[in-house]
Amino acid sequence: MGKMKYEAVIGLEVHAQMLTDTKIFCGCSTKFGSEPNTQTCPVCTGMPGVLPVLNKKALEFTIKTGLATNCKISSFSRFARKNYFYPDLPKGYQISQYELPICEYGYVEIVVNGETKKIGITKIHMEEDAGKNIHESASGGGNYSFVDLNRAGVPLMEIVSEPDIRSPEEAVEYMKKLRTILRYLGVCDGNMEQGSLRCDANVSVRPAGQKEFGVKTEVKNLNSFKFVGKALDYEIRRQIKVLEDGGKVVQETRLWDSERGITESMRTKEEAHDYRYFPEPDLVPIVVDQRWLDEIRASLPELPDIKRKRFVSEYGLPEHDADLLVSEKALAEWFEEAVTLGGQPKVVSNWIMVELTKLLNEDRITIDECNLKPVHLVVILEQIEQGKINPATGKALLAEEYKRSKNIIGTIEVTLPKLRVHIEAIINQKGLVQISDGGAIEKAVDDVIAKHPKEFERFRAGEEKLIGFFVGQVMKMTRGKANPQMVNDLLKKKLS
Repeated sequence: MGKMKYEAVIGLEVHAQMLTDTKIFCGCSTKFGSEPNTQTCPVCTGMPGVLPVLNKKALEFTIKTGLATNCKISSFSRFARKNYFYPDLPKGYQISQYELPICEYGYVEIVVNGETKKIGITKIHMEEDAGKNIHESASGGGNYSFVDLNRAGVPLMEIVSEPDIRSPEEAVEYMKKLRTILRYLGVCDGNMEQGSLRCDANVSVRPAGQKEFGVKTEVKNLNSFKFVGKALDYEIRRQIKVLEDGGKVVQETRLWDSERGITESMRTKEEAHDYRYFPEPDLVPIVVDQRWLDEIRASLPELPDIKRKRFVSEYGLPEHDADLLVSEKALAEWFEEAVTLGGQPKVVSNWIMVELTKLLNEDRITIDECNLKPVHLVVILEQIEQGKINPATGKALLAEEYKRSKNIIGTIEVTLPKLRVHIEAIINQKGLVQISDGGAIEKAVDDVIAKHPKEFERFRAGEEKLIGFFVGQVMKMTRGKANPQMVNDLLKKKLS
């Protein structure tokens, strides 16, 4: 008898650190990387008798996220105390939300293998972050643990999905989509390395076709797309093996060990009642009036899904191009600025996806950390279109301008006329003007054919792919300046 087929059921709890200047219930800074315990006060260190006050910006950011993910915004919600004891939780409880969250019943759409799928969002609620434990071994022996409370009280959104995810690939796409939305809204920087976006994954398996869910485990604190995919893949295979060997999956919390590529048991899972939730007595309920909600809705930017559809209809871009361009708001804006300055949409898109992306990847930076402006690309493309330079020279020029812009501190303001003069001067100084003189190109073609009689015979015998070899040799002889189209046409004529 063949082995039973299993299906995974996954739900993600994504924690997004909000980009507010101050903490959720006090005026302490949320800046990352400061000296330990320098961004604390009696409120966020949990001193007796202090009173929290809600940061209005954190509430606004949560509502924005709810609207962007199609949630219903509650006109009445409240905070709850979640009681548990941990060294970096100074009060012995966390202020969170429980039965009355601010956002509920939303969804986002993801595309996996060309198919669009809706992933439901159960709720989005606000809560405060805990501090951070630092474990060190002393040189004279003994182990020490230190507590840094700079992060205690930093505002978080917890975005809880429905168990609609069926594979590690879908989980990664869902996380990427959420990160894109949060960055478009400017409510979270999405920096997974610094921990400002992380997730806990609930995962179970069941025989294919079965309606009831299997027993789930929770994999904690996944802080990269790669780890989300790998941890889920491992956990799904581990659970299937347990069931196939006749065992039972235990409900527990597990940790992902990225070094060894496995999940390990951390503790058996607490149920909600273990946290002894009750309404937070020090904070009044949150009432959101319709006028403020309408103002927040009106302030939303054009979101990735809408922008993607517009790029396809307005600029005639293929969906693949539109997907890549809208993945980062700054990239989409760079593209649109280039098109506004006169660039052809598909040509601009190709150069961004290949040439610009290559340069950014080499330096491991994002488009918003790059000093090269859309106007640089537009002027270079104009020169190619006018036949002054060929595409190969254009690529070299773009790389050179990118390198030059790296040394400029601060923002550079460049106008189209100024840059035209600058680029034309470089082309003339370096003798980069494209050779479009038929006689000069014909001479180069004849010389190359004369120098390579064996390849010429092989081409005549049917090895047509050798045309690339001959083009390369002519370009080499003309120091990359020959008009490629003329070279191709002449070679085809002569070789045939």
